[in-house]
Amino acid sequence: MATNAVYRDPADLPAEIAIFPLPGALLLPRGQLPLNIFEPRYLAMIDDAMLAGHRIIGMVQPVPDDEEAERPQLAEVGCAGRITQLGETGDGRYMLSLTGIARFRIVEELAGDTPFRRCRVDFGAFSDDFEARRGEDAVDRDGLLKALADFLKANDLEADWDGIRRAPTEVLVNSLCMMSPWGVREKQALLEAPDLKTRAALLVAVTEVALSKNDADDQRKPLN
Repeated sequence: MATNAVYRDPADLPAEIAIFPLPGALLLPRGQLPLNIFEPRYLAMIDDAMLAGHRIIGMVQPVPDDEEAERPQLAEVGCAGRITQLGETGDGRYMLSLTGIARFRIVEELAGDTPFRRCRVDFGAFSDDFEARRGEDAVDRDGLLKALADFLKANDLEADWDGIRRAPTEVLVNSLCMMSPWGVREKQALLEAPDLKTRAALLVAVTEVALSKNDADDQRKPLN
């Protein structure tokens, strides 16, 4: 999704950003992540991003097995997003949509008196993220659609196949990754994939492994 602001390279983004650690929440470039914000520290984070004018926050997953800590260790790689929609609910919450811009690597966490965490980040290793639809031609789109069809069939789910077939490949890959039901480790691997082709192939592989495991579990069930 395009935003009103234009981001051409890392220099267009702030080097210090607020961090929202959220396990299982995956944001990818040009993807849209809906968020329901209710904790006071994160309400303050949104207010700060809006007052600063850049509307940027960084989504980062906590390190696996550390998610329940009061101050969990952060994964090294996250994705910066721009607040593109913001609504107040009237009961103290924000409902917002975050549009992904580019991935970053955390350089250091900053000390400060804000209730939310802030980090100095480096976007340099992910300069390709600023180019929309880069690498689409290398993606095995047919293999991706087959894996999706197999997953939907195994779980008795329906999908808008006309919309799926019309979707640009980058949108399709990143949206499926963000919506996938896989765990923190798998989603972090999808985030850190070096290019769109690798991300799509990894999503297919993770899906096929899960489907194979389900088939094996079904075969071990006793017959009534």
